[in-house]
Amino acid sequence: MDRTRALQAVLTDVTAACGPTLRVLSGAAERRAYETDALTAHRVLPGLVLLPARREQVAPIVRACLEHGVPYVARGAGTGLSGGALPAESGVVISLARLNRILEVDPDRRTAVVEPGATNLSISAAAGRYDLYYAPDPSSQVVCTIGGNVAENSGGAHCLKYGFTSHHVLAVEAVLPDGTVAVLGSDDITAPCYDAPGYDLRGVFVGAEGTCGVATRVAVRLLRRPEAVRTLVADFPDVASACDTVSAVIAAGIVPAAIEMMDNLAIRACEDAVHAGYDRTAAAALIIELDGPAPECEELFEQVSALCSAHRCTRLRIAADEAERAAIWAGRKAAFAAMGRLSPDFLLQDGVVPRTRLAEALTEIGRLSAAAGLRVANVFHAGDGNLHPLVLYRAAAGEGPAAEQLAAAIAELCVALGGSLSGEHGIGVDKACSMPKMFTPADLTAMDRLRAAFDPSGLCNPGKVFPTPALCGEARGGAYQPHPLEETGKIQRW
Repeated sequence: MDRTRALQAVLTDVTAACGPTLRVLSGAAERRAYETDALTAHRVLPGLVLLPARREQVAPIVRACLEHGVPYVARGAGTGLSGGALPAESGVVISLARLNRILEVDPDRRTAVVEPGATNLSISAAAGRYDLYYAPDPSSQVVCTIGGNVAENSGGAHCLKYGFTSHHVLAVEAVLPDGTVAVLGSDDITAPCYDAPGYDLRGVFVGAEGTCGVATRVAVRLLRRPEAVRTLVADFPDVASACDTVSAVIAAGIVPAAIEMMDNLAIRACEDAVHAGYDRTAAAALIIELDGPAPECEELFEQVSALCSAHRCTRLRIAADEAERAAIWAGRKAAFAAMGRLSPDFLLQDGVVPRTRLAEALTEIGRLSAAAGLRVANVFHAGDGNLHPLVLYRAAAGEGPAAEQLAAAIAELCVALGGSLSGEHGIGVDKACSMPKMFTPADLTAMDRLRAAFDPSGLCNPGKVFPTPALCGEARGGAYQPHPLEETGKIQRW
């Protein structure tokens, strides 16, 4: 069956199964809005966009795609930065934006059950009446959805102390690629276990970048709001001093809720955009936040302040109240959007390096930037070494290929320094070609076998994570050994 006929067959089946509440977008202009996520350098026009109104409508969609051999990708708000929600050519996008309800908040269990289209921040808003909150806080938390957070195992500024999405998701109800519905991590998603027995299939699903199924409900852990919070901004005359301070704080046995870092280019962009009170002349700035019991918080805050001063801090700004704290964080969380003041286009990387090699990494990024003739702004989660270098370029001037090469070089630099290709944004299509820099062919084959156990048809978000000659060319992608079943035809690649 050709692709046009296959899509029409899918549409016929899902319309019959789901009824008029299923929203269908088939016009070219309507589909164009779904051709990319926040990694706008990659675009593919989907063949069909389906927006279920109820989670029960997702399984018939997946079954229809499987029946007619049509690839599909689940999509939330499209804020992902690795191309993880990039459609397959002539494939189906399953938009979960309408499945956005907070289904239950249980203050006694300190859990919430939400639909995948619920925004990250809406969970804390619903839990706030019980003095609870949801800890993972990506910078896009106002708009990013929990389904996307689950797919990419998102973190955020406070992941240093509180961990990533995987530490806070207790169970996931998912439509598996064979069209069945399963709860991973618990027998009952409305009463999730904190440590379920058996294989950790929940752990496999979280961070699998949407390649193992489509989440339809998510049970998350909630935390009690801390008694006290103290926040400061420390300015430094050079990047190395700021990096040394990060290492010194952790070496002292102090685990802040967050340690964020910005270089001068990022500081100026954020200050111009938000007017958060940053010093535009500082070479680097750290935002450090501590929380917990009030006496402990105050004592640790004094130690952190002293460590900053001991490492050449030129200005120490302490948030006097909640309004000033909010302004400080508003500047940091506006960083990516603020880059529009510096450049019409940018690529955002997401590598990780050991904290002790932060200064070395930033120095080498500066060298790579100068060699490429492109500016790089750095704003990142310094506490856990999760870099977010922003490669600034002008697509209209033909700088796109050079920017992609520079971004790939930075990601691979992180691996060379003993780190990782990604801390929270995922591999997607953006870093798939760099996977052989971190993993052996045997490693990649083992990963693909795990993926094939969930999705032997190869239709669930295909073309992501793994390097292939079609995506990367023979030189970079050819070292990857596909799953043996692919050669027999039992795994179909669209």
